[in-house]
Amino acid sequence: MAQFLIKYAFLEPYAAITSLNTLDIILLVLATICIAAAGNIINDINDVETDAINKPNKVIIGKHISEKTAYNLFISLNVVGVGIGYYLSNTVGRSGFFSLFIIISVLLYLYATYLKQLLLIGNIVVSIMVALSIIIVGLFELMPNMTVENQTLQLVYFKTILNYANLAFILNLIREIAKDTEDIEGDAKTGIKTLPIVIGKTNTNYVLLGLSLIPLVSIFFYVSDSLYKNQMAVIYFLIFIIAPLIYLCIKVITAKLKSDYTHISNILKLIMLFGMLSLLLYRYS
Repeated sequence: MAQFLIKYAFLEPYAAITSLNTLDIILLVLATICIAAAGNIINDINDVETDAINKPNKVIIGKHISEKTAYNLFISLNVVGVGIGYYLSNTVGRSGFFSLFIIISVLLYLYATYLKQLLLIGNIVVSIMVALSIIIVGLFELMPNMTVENQTLQLVYFKTILNYANLAFILNLIREIAKDTEDIEGDAKTGIKTLPIVIGKTNTNYVLLGLSLIPLVSIFFYVSDSLYKNQMAVIYFLIFIIAPLIYLCIKVITAKLKSDYTHISNILKLIMLFGMLSLLLYRYS
């Protein structure tokens, strides 16, 4: 959704000079979905023991499909995703962009098999992957057509995309830590060293609160500094992003039970959704 909105709600209405046609952007979205799906599959394969404790009703591997089938799907989806990435990179005349798809695929595999066992490293890697799924649209759409004449304007568009990617990174990082706190029981029994296991729930809540204040303060200043003349945009950000972020901070302070952290994770999903939908404001304002 974010990738389509960046192209059709932001770049096209502003007449940015882009590289991808409709078929190409569909292929980019498909490549992203395939590689992300493959990452989820390999993560599920490696998390069977932990998920049996944390989420016994959501275990898929070994119940609904075999581990062999899951591995075959993992390989197939990666091949399709990386193959599409190779085609698109050559289509826009930037063959080096192909390496991004390989790097993302490898990092998601390393996350599932090793990195998530390292304190905060896994959380940061996954959050970077989420941000890259947004940045990659700017790279493919704007960079191949950048010239001396249009460089300033193209970079303004890319900076806006980068701002959304930064927001996606921090919100996803908060959610990853909240999910670790939600899954503390299973992670502890399987020897995974997450932040809440190392420093405890109370201290983790302080970390979550500190991280939650970053997007809250940033967006508040962005609205007051850049959007104050656009009443529709101000109202949207106040109701759908700033208010939920304030509510998030309150819930983080009082969180104790597993259900509290599940609720926090769901709030963050909604904030990320409304953050993506805010791209529509560029089309109608």
